[in-house]
Amino acid sequence: MSYRILAINPGSTSTKISLYEDEKEIFTKKLEHPLNIIEKFDSVKNQLQMRKDIVVASLEENNVDIKKLSAVVARGGMLPPVKPGAYVINELMIDRVENRPIMEHASNLAAPIAYDIAQKAGIPAYIYDSVMADELTDIARLSGMPEIPRISSSHVLNTRAMAMKAANERGRKYEDMNIIVAHLGGGISINLHEKGRITDIISDDEGPFSPERAGRVPCRELINLCYEGKYNRDTMQRKLRGNGGLRAYLNTIDAREVEKMIHEGSKKAKLVYEAMAYQIAKGIGELSTVTEGKIDLIILTGGIAYSKMLTDCISKRVSFIASVEVLAGENEMESLAFGALRVLRGEERAREYRE
Repeated sequence: MSYRILAINPGSTSTKISLYEDEKEIFTKKLEHPLNIIEKFDSVKNQLQMRKDIVVASLEENNVDIKKLSAVVARGGMLPPVKPGAYVINELMIDRVENRPIMEHASNLAAPIAYDIAQKAGIPAYIYDSVMADELTDIARLSGMPEIPRISSSHVLNTRAMAMKAANERGRKYEDMNIIVAHLGGGISINLHEKGRITDIISDDEGPFSPERAGRVPCRELINLCYEGKYNRDTMQRKLRGNGGLRAYLNTIDAREVEKMIHEGSKKAKLVYEAMAYQIAKGIGELSTVTEGKIDLIILTGGIAYSKMLTDCISKRVSFIASVEVLAGENEMESLAFGALRVLRGEERAREYRE
């Protein structure tokens, strides 16, 4: 029996949809939402109908009969901590992401769009590997300030899929391996997959700087900057997320542009790019201590893992820990579809969302 799965993944200025038949991609569309349209809405929540209409129109244009779908799968939104894997989308989840999300984010729109389509088609709808998936150990939650426990927030979807893929290609079980996966994108997070569980992470605000995020910065100086009266709260937030990292140093978030600067002789670009690789390698080394150095594999994934200059720089610093494999790309649509496929085939169980 074959399964047809629709995957939905909203981003800040676009919504991606993919149609899969079993493991085969039928098509993927990136539905752009121009900034001048997005700016008309005073909240992400209010974009829901606009995005849903565009998704439905695209399905009609591509002659997709929703009645022939087996399931719809959506990116997991900003829910309270959940487990990795699949959850059935229900009314409680819809209420949470629409009215009580942990934070405002485009991913909160995924479940409502998927649920609406699935209801009309009479099929199940799931989220898979929410960004808020949490399997941290108790010891990993302590930050040093009781008021600020460490929170599990990382690129779970892609890192878990790549860890599973790498284990499978080696004829091994994901649950039997210790794998560190660094997701290298607009934000950078690093996960320790310890015997099938993500037991510790370095999130995109507590580790390496990235193309647009500042990462871990000196706390005392950050506090001083906040109270100088020079910047308001929103500006400081953007300095950390959006205007930090490569953008702050080199006024670009494009790794290809940075490499071009380096090839043209920019010493500053070379230093900044190598510093980003240096910090990523430090993060990998940091997580390797959790298992006392018992690491089977290190994976570099995400969009900027296509940069051989960057991955080579990281690899030479961490290859003493374990072998390094580069699995470049975001892989989010495939990861969503394959997750739902495992549920439909009975290889995984979808949880019911409860609070």
